[in-house]
Amino acid sequence: MREYPLLIIGGGLSGLAAGIRFARFGQKVLILEKHSKAGGLNSYYYRKGRLLETGLHAITNYAPPEDKHAPLNRLLRQLKIPRRTLKLRQQHTSEILFPGRANLCFSNDFSLLQSQVAKRFPDSVKQFEKMLTGIDAYDAFTPRPKVSARKFVSTFLQDQLLVEMIFCPLMFYGGSDEDDMDLSQFVILFRSIFQEGFFRPEGTIKDLLGLLLQQYQDFGGEIEFSSGVKEILAVNNRISGIRTYAGEEISCDYLISTAGLPETRRLFTVPEAAATFSELPEDKTSGRLSFLESIYLFNKSARNQLPQDRTIIFYNLSGKFSYRRPDDAVDLNSGVICFPDNFEGSRQDDIIPLRVTHLANYEKWLHAYDDADKSRYTAMKTDWTERSREVVGKIIGNCSENIVYEDSFTPVTIERFTSRTQGAVYGSSEKIKDGTTNFENLYIAGTDQGYLGIVGALLSGVTMVNQHIFNRM
Repeated sequence: MREYPLLIIGGGLSGLAAGIRFARFGQKVLILEKHSKAGGLNSYYYRKGRLLETGLHAITNYAPPEDKHAPLNRLLRQLKIPRRTLKLRQQHTSEILFPGRANLCFSNDFSLLQSQVAKRFPDSVKQFEKMLTGIDAYDAFTPRPKVSARKFVSTFLQDQLLVEMIFCPLMFYGGSDEDDMDLSQFVILFRSIFQEGFFRPEGTIKDLLGLLLQQYQDFGGEIEFSSGVKEILAVNNRISGIRTYAGEEISCDYLISTAGLPETRRLFTVPEAAATFSELPEDKTSGRLSFLESIYLFNKSARNQLPQDRTIIFYNLSGKFSYRRPDDAVDLNSGVICFPDNFEGSRQDDIIPLRVTHLANYEKWLHAYDDADKSRYTAMKTDWTERSREVVGKIIGNCSENIVYEDSFTPVTIERFTSRTQGAVYGSSEKIKDGTTNFENLYIAGTDQGYLGIVGALLSGVTMVNQHIFNRM
């Protein structure tokens, strides 16, 4: 039987980061990844010879190099990755757009958002500043019971439109609860999106994953692809190892799971062990929020028609912003429109990518997908992407005649390729903030640990190793 001090379930960003941190000090570690390549929720695929990204719109938590204490720079030091290798590209300007009502622009200079609030909501300026003081004073990383972010915000802001506009980007980029979020999540997202901002490294998600994977392997870390974990093995209150789908048992001193809370629970095939892992039933830990995402490639003729000064547009067309599983297959009343090339210094290619994201109903898509010939599912995708194009065209201009390729994926696609229950990108609404479980040597990292975004996912893996494993070795 093979033995490792640390086993990691999942070769996504948090799993790779945990592996790098552990292997960096000469420790033996194995990552088991059920798919054929790394990435998890942030991966890529090829169509017509072009690489298309999944998950990655932009990375949050931008910080200048001189800010040594910023999450981004601390993370890179922990992973021993020189910042210069990433060649960071900052966003131009992003926008929160509620057509006919108001818009707010923001960038990596937080003063832009402050000036926009002063211009659009002059009566709320002092209230907004008081809210900022409350956010600055809040420790978002101390484990504590859930607190409603909406209640917190409403103690400061009286203008409901401003409240909805602030919540719109934060929900779309990290909300696992319907219509509200835990205050800790709100504070983390507010800081990472508004106060720090968006960026992308030069290149694609494949390049970033390749950098992380190479760093991991250079430190001696091992990774096995197409190697899924079938069962977690436990003795009393300790994990003894895992069993793969191939039937091999591998023992470990510590186990980190990045699979998600309900997904990890299902890996305990003994009922008593599953109950020990989590007292909450699966329906209380499975997320409900998923998306329909469309990727478009335009020819160069569309360059002068599409916005060139907007990186991401968060829009809402309804009277009140609703962030919940829609009754219909897709909610077109709100969404995210991302221009992956609209970052400072990005290469101007002959092909222009566009990403569009809407809330979607997992059950509606699953019901169509379960049909034997999948014809209804295919027809639904065609119908909803056409409707989406019409709505988005009214916001950014209709360039449909310049589309050279389009593809879309649904909650069913997300579940199929990431194993996230119900395609819940942001996982369970129940976060394990300190990463610990009822098993003394099992830790949860990634989405369901509670750190958000790409930088958050990487920090989650590093933190689990630093706080819970190195301190006990």
